[in-house]
Amino acid sequence: MSTPGPAAEQAVFVRTYMLTRGRTKPRHLLGLETVLEAGPGRPGPAQAEECEEILALCRERRRSVAELAGRLGRPVTAVKILVSDLLDADALTVPLTHAYADTGAGSRPSTQLLAALSASIKRKWPNAVAYPEAG
Repeated sequence: MSTPGPAAEQAVFVRTYMLTRGRTKPRHLLGLETVLEAGPGRPGPAQAEECEEILALCRERRRSVAELAGRLGRPVTAVKILVSDLLDADALTVPLTHAYADTGAGSRPSTQLLAALSASIKRKWPNAVAYPEAG
C-alpha cells in the first residue's frame, strides 16, 4: 500500500483552507466536548457542503464537536469554524441539559454553560468588545 505524497497532502491542506475560506479561528468558544443539536435556522447558500453533513448528523441526535470532526474526517479547527457559522445562522444550537444545571450553593458554572452563553452573546451582539482596552 502506498503512502500519500506531497501533492496529496497539499491537496488536503488547500481543501481545508477553501472549506474555511481562509479562516483559522472559530468565532465561538467551542470545546471538543461541546454538544450541538439542529436549530430552526438554515445555513446560507454559500456554506460548505460539510455544513449540510453536520446538520444531518445533528438532526439524527445531539453530537459533540469531536464526534462531528471524526465523522467528517476533517480537522477539529475546521469543524469548529463551520459550527461557528451554523451557530450564527441559528442552524445549530448548544442545548442546555441537566449537565449544565446549577448543582447547589457555591458551585461553579460548567465550561459548556459558559460556551453556550458566550455563543449566544456573540450571536446577539457580534460587534461587542469583550474586554475594553485600558485608557
